[in-house]
Amino acid sequence: MTEDARARIDSTVKGSDVVLFMKGTPLFPQCGFSSRAIAILEHLGVQYASVDVLQDQAVRQGIKEYSDWPTIPQLYVKGEFVGGSDIMMEMYESGELSQLMQDQGVPAAS
Repeated sequence: MTEDARARIDSTVKGSDVVLFMKGTPLFPQCGFSSRAIAILEHLGVQYASVDVLQDQAVRQGIKEYSDWPTIPQLYVKGEFVGGSDIMMEMYESGELSQLMQDQGVPAAS
C-alpha cells in the first residue's frame, strides 16, 4: 500500500465515529454484503460515514492491508476495526453492536 493511500485511509477511519468501507453507496450498494451492512447501521439509527471502495483502487486494496482483513465491507467504530458484514450481523443479533455504539458514545442519526 502506498503511503498516500495509508494516510487517506487513516484520516478517514479517525475522522468519523463510525465508518463503513463498502462497495457502492448507502443509497446504491453494489453487493449484498454492503447492502446488509448498511441495513444494520440504518436500523441502529447511528450517524456514519461511508467510503465507496469501487471509486479508488488504492483504497480498495489498501483497506484490506490496513485492517489485515481480506473482505469488504469493513466497519470501524472510533478508529477501531470491528469486522465485516458477517461479524456485524452476529453482533447486531446478539445486541453487542448496539451496546458498542452506546458504550462509544456514537450519536444517533439526525
